[in-house]
Amino acid sequence: MVKVKIGGREFDTNKKTYVIGILNVTPDSFSDGGKWKELDSALYHVEKMQAEGMDILDIGGESTRPGHTLIPDEEEIMRVMPVIEAVKSRFDIPVSLDTYKSSVAKAGIEAGIDLINDIWGLKYDGEMARVIGESGLPCCLMHNRKEAGYQDLMREMTEDLEETLQLAAQAGIAREMIILDPGVGFGKTYEQNLQVLRSLETFHGLGCPLLLGSSRKSVIGLTLDLPVSERLEGTLVTTVFAVLKGCAFVRVHDIKENVRAVKMAEAILYR
Repeated sequence: MVKVKIGGREFDTNKKTYVIGILNVTPDSFSDGGKWKELDSALYHVEKMQAEGMDILDIGGESTRPGHTLIPDEEEIMRVMPVIEAVKSRFDIPVSLDTYKSSVAKAGIEAGIDLINDIWGLKYDGEMARVIGESGLPCCLMHNRKEAGYQDLMREMTEDLEETLQLAAQAGIAREMIILDPGVGFGKTYEQNLQVLRSLETFHGLGCPLLLGSSRKSVIGLTLDLPVSERLEGTLVTTVFAVLKGCAFVRVHDIKENVRAVKMAEAILYR
């Protein structure tokens, strides 16, 4: 039985899938940019997500959609810190910080975050591994590339993630503190994203719990020819696949519906 401690809670990642709620305090995120950038609206949304069954809250201060605009570290810190502090003081829920910048991660650690979610798998900022290692916090490390140039997708992704795990080990991050994310929608073509979704079990060989983040993404929009606002059903299918393939976490926008999908899939599989 593999357990990951995040905040004050233990997550049993064997035959269980937990729901991570997305809170983007950004003006330009692909799905909900601008909706939660005011503190009151952000806190209201957190309250709603928690009531609907969210297990972990993931807060992000910079959009990482294709073609996004990079912002200075200071601006990202100014966006996320008031929200982190307010959430930690008002809600009893583990909080993740979605950042690939060590200075932002440091500020988040000081504000009391429980998990660091790095979309570049320790490969963007050379200080990130050290900062996480010294903090003792668990982390989610995602597969990413600048370009989708692969000869053998699954083999090369596995090798890339092995490199990430080596960086983590060198910085003193224990393997049991790591969650891996295959990075659907990042550095991959449409067909490659579909291949990753159908082959999620490949990554269990790396020995870490898996997180799937496919909520409302372009692979769903392209398949169904639908805008971001109409991708719920497609997202639910990927969430059920995550349960079937043994993923421990799904990171989603729509909590209630995804919680129900997870419960139904788990009942069919395990009861």
